[in-house]
Amino acid sequence: MSVNGNGPSLKFHEGGYLFLAKSDLQVETMRQNNSVQLANNADVVLWSTLELANAFPHLNVSDIKLASYGRSGEGWFDNVGFVDGFKRKALDLGVKFLKDEVVGLNKDKRVLKSINLKSGKKICSGHFINASGASAAKIAGYAGIELPVAPRKRTVFVFDCENSPQGTASLNNGLLPLMVDNTGVYCRPEGKVFITGCVPHNDFNVDYDDFNPNYAEFEDIIWPALANRSKYFEAIKVKNYWAGHYAYNLLDQNMILGCHPELENFYFANGFSGHGLQQAPATGRALSELIIYGAFRSLDLSPFCFERILENKPFLEKAIV
Repeated sequence: MSVNGNGPSLKFHEGGYLFLAKSDLQVETMRQNNSVQLANNADVVLWSTLELANAFPHLNVSDIKLASYGRSGEGWFDNVGFVDGFKRKALDLGVKFLKDEVVGLNKDKRVLKSINLKSGKKICSGHFINASGASAAKIAGYAGIELPVAPRKRTVFVFDCENSPQGTASLNNGLLPLMVDNTGVYCRPEGKVFITGCVPHNDFNVDYDDFNPNYAEFEDIIWPALANRSKYFEAIKVKNYWAGHYAYNLLDQNMILGCHPELENFYFANGFSGHGLQQAPATGRALSELIIYGAFRSLDLSPFCFERILENKPFLEKAIV
């Protein structure tokens, strides 16, 4: 991703991910996930209640049966720097960016011929990729294709603590991880403050232009869960909040990758359901392989292909945050 010897500033924080399990079902899912992770050389451990308490004494663990912690190779980074790095590299390689809007697709039998833009321009190509995020279903609809992807709103909050638990951990120099509570509420440090969010109790499709934050989620869901998990989170104050959209796959909350069987040159990279940033590099490589070689080469991502949508065969993700 470097351009003229300068790479992007990702500011990676190797804070780890901490998942908490309370119910028997959550415990079983955590053990299954751990087996897959260990088989792929991930540096993760399962902790008992006592081990969890020793590692993170700021937590109330009385209701937790099992925890999963990533000791290395996990954390968070600057998403803006990440995207900007890819954009700068693309520009350096000759890619042209157009500020416009797709308003129509033109096909001839099994081949997509061109796209119509709002400006009146028409673009012809041998290959087209639908990577339009939460608007993916609208774009697919121009080709007569039904795509089960819809915008789902997620509100993110930044809060400050009267008495911060940062520095209290017995490992990783006292730094706290990204914690995913058994309730689905997540929380991680961001400098001197914390970032948090949750899966809404009433999770429904929203309009493409609806970015109004839902502050009630903090009062009704997040704060009670955090206060229950740690006394440090009883006295907190929201400093900022905003809303964005998940490109939510209504079938199985996993990405849809590759061609539609009825349009041989129309490729899909949609429905990431919150994992887009994590999966983007592998997705780009996979699509490149499909276009150049006609098949996946680096990773077999065939379980994510469009056929499962048409056959109504979910490839389920068990841990969506």
